[in-house]
Amino acid sequence: MFNDIGPLELVTLVVLAVLVFGPDKLPKVIQDVMRTVRKIREFSESAKEDIRQELGPEFKDFELEDLNPKTFIRKQLDNDELGLKEIRNGFNLKKEMAEVTDAVQSRDADRSDSSGSASSSGSAGSSGASGGRIDMTKKSEDDDRPPFDADAT
Repeated sequence: MFNDIGPLELVTLVVLAVLVFGPDKLPKVIQDVMRTVRKIREFSESAKEDIRQELGPEFKDFELEDLNPKTFIRKQLDNDELGLKEIRNGFNLKKEMAEVTDAVQSRDADRSDSSGSASSSGSAGSSGASGGRIDMTKKSEDDDRPPFDADAT
């Protein structure tokens, strides 16, 4: 609960408590605070049990921390029943990107072969000059896409 309070800060709090409440009232104040903390804990445990009973036996391992979306998703993704670990381990982003790049470069090479010369194609010349990278910002002249329609989206 107080993981970030250091020893010097704790001593300072004790000295302040003695100065504020006095040495004769301090034990009673500590007892009252501890009693209140115990009641709050009992109330929260009772509320958790009531929620578990209302949800039924299929939610017997339910924790209130599971209501946090981040915790819920992490718990579901770590669940091995879905087989997500195999999917996650089988997916190699670098390999996939290399395959896509090779496919695009081979398509550009096919276009340059069909036009007669590699220097006449703008995208093939630029990809060779940039060390095998493709400039995705340039538009090719033979673009078959329809024009963008803002009303359709």
